[in-house]
Amino acid sequence: MRIALASDAWAPQTNGVVTTLKATADTLAEEGHDVRVISPQGLRSIACPSYPEIRLAVLPGAHVARQLRKFRPHAIHVATEGPIGLAVRSFCGARRLPFTSSYHTRYPEYLRARWPIPLAASYAWLRRFHGAAARTFVSSASLESELAARGFQHLHRWRRGVDLTRFRNLAAHPELAGLPRPIVACVGRLAVEKNLPAFLSLDVPGTKVMIGDGPERVALARRYPKALFTGFRFGDELASLLAGADVLAFPSLTDTFGLVMIEALACGVPVAAFPVPGPVDVIEQGVTGVLHADLAIAITSALRLDRGVCTSRAAGFSWAAATAQFLEGLAPISQAARAPVAARRSSAMIAPVVAHGQSEAGDV
Repeated sequence: MRIALASDAWAPQTNGVVTTLKATADTLAEEGHDVRVISPQGLRSIACPSYPEIRLAVLPGAHVARQLRKFRPHAIHVATEGPIGLAVRSFCGARRLPFTSSYHTRYPEYLRARWPIPLAASYAWLRRFHGAAARTFVSSASLESELAARGFQHLHRWRRGVDLTRFRNLAAHPELAGLPRPIVACVGRLAVEKNLPAFLSLDVPGTKVMIGDGPERVALARRYPKALFTGFRFGDELASLLAGADVLAFPSLTDTFGLVMIEALACGVPVAAFPVPGPVDVIEQGVTGVLHADLAIAITSALRLDRGVCTSRAAGFSWAAATAQFLEGLAPISQAARAPVAARRSSAMIAPVVAHGQSEAGDV
């Protein structure tokens, strides 16, 4: 199956959306599918306001049309609501091609945390964007219920996974040696929407370790000098830092899932979080973590949990199972519909594609 995956979020960005899309594309390729990723890579772009790591493509419509005409996908999935996503949505709408979308990020809440933009206005725009899709993929039951209550329709569950070959019981990272225990780690982008002061201001014993980076790092490090700020860490280094922790604190109130929670569980680390969407869909209360309105109570209680049970429960989150749900939700494009798409190709030279591991010349 030829699957076009359109996303404004892609490498070299570091976030849960990119991790999810890369893992899904890799798993699809391993299963024999041909995946074409259309992203801002290689295009003229500008920095996203307040989130400079994200580059927004400038007028990508012609590029998007060339890639889709050349690739002739059997299914199209729009992962984000930025310029790339809008261009693909427009392409499909003009040709009456079905496509699916996914809801990864609570942009209304993120925008309101920065500017006085009413939630109702942001959600109205998102309803319109996703309303054109055959189905909109969501990561959890609580998010599905919340969006349905806000008027979103045709929702499809697409769970997340974890790389169990990387995130596992490992020796603690040397950087943690000698730190007062317990070590409470927190992983993610250091930004206002992550609610990090709710964790960093806690009066709990041990050491707080912040793994990640972002626009709030300088201010947070100055305000909370007793915490260890490591910056971004990746791969095995991230896994060993997680495995060396005693608890993962997850203070966010706005994440749609929280991949780092299952990464921590795979390393045998219980989770402390607030009882909000995301954590309530991942954590077994009193088994793999503790959810409490007082995060300090959640942390101290989570220290008593069995790390072995956390590891075993994480095995239920595989990318193979998550990708099967992704495939089930796709809206196939009929052969009859694909033919006129290819026939409309421009006679101009096709530019190199932003694809998953290959150039345009290598595709069928």
